[in-house]
Amino acid sequence: MPTCPAPVRPLDAAGAAGLTATADQLLAGHGHAASPELLAALPEACAQLPDSLREALRPVDTADGLFVLRGLRLDDAELGPTPGHWSSADDAGARWDVALLLVSALMGTPIAWEGQQDGRFVHNIVPSPGHESEQTGASSDVLLTPHTEDAFHPGRAHLLLLSCLRNHDRVATTAASVRRTALTPADREQLTRPVVPILPDDAYEEAQRFAGRPAPVPALFEAPEGPTLRFDPAYTPLDRADPRWRAAYRRLADELARVSVAVSLEQGDVLVVDNDVVVHGRVPFTARYDGTDRWLKRASVRVEGRATRPPAEREEHGYGQTALTAWPR
Repeated sequence: MPTCPAPVRPLDAAGAAGLTATADQLLAGHGHAASPELLAALPEACAQLPDSLREALRPVDTADGLFVLRGLRLDDAELGPTPGHWSSADDAGARWDVALLLVSALMGTPIAWEGQQDGRFVHNIVPSPGHESEQTGASSDVLLTPHTEDAFHPGRAHLLLLSCLRNHDRVATTAASVRRTALTPADREQLTRPVVPILPDDAYEEAQRFAGRPAPVPALFEAPEGPTLRFDPAYTPLDRADPRWRAAYRRLADELARVSVAVSLEQGDVLVVDNDVVVHGRVPFTARYDGTDRWLKRASVRVEGRATRPPAEREEHGYGQTALTAWPR
């Protein structure tokens, strides 16, 4: 897998200063990054942000399906130690929670999940003792298999945002765009058939206990701007699929591996991933649990009106999980 720079959109000094100053004002006025009042204030606050920031955050516009916003400056000592678990993070890095919420609100509607990280709109992604081998963001020792974020749910994000607070070891995020693959028409036709479901991942324990029948879903969908995908092999019961579909799925996985790149985020980077076009993962690394490990903030964004998903998704039960929005639509 090549280590490759993602498309970078530089943020000028005015954009960076405007973003951090507005984040500080919101935090000072509302006291907590998870405050409902702060969330409600995001649209008005966004209206005051510099045009250069809006331009840098225009929609993803290349077949790579992603870009890196670069230009924020963080003080490593001021951050404090990397938390040992998301539940112990509390307000650590709160300024960057709010900055990421502002970026999210400029690109769409921030969403959260009742069943994940206590319903917070910004998640802390840190390696955690006892979770080293899981297929979740808390793992470290294993390859985090390339996947669509929250692939099991019809209300999953259109955009995934990863803000890098600390990455001294240059641990790479992997990314692969379905629009860079070279699947045959026959394989694409196979994979547009809804054959098997995608099950909830280990971050959603309540969803895994849902009693409803899992709905089969297609792995590919032909959208106006090109193919989109819904892919999570670690939670897809492939043994239930017929041989032709399973073979096409295997070739899709091989193609995604062929075009995959490794992106080592720098402190202050915000990686924006089109969740309908790109699967993402992470290379293995050895966690030290000494306060200096990799630390990302994650946000999910819905872009209303995008024609990138099959209409049949509207009938799915979502395993009982409810997506929360930052403000009423």
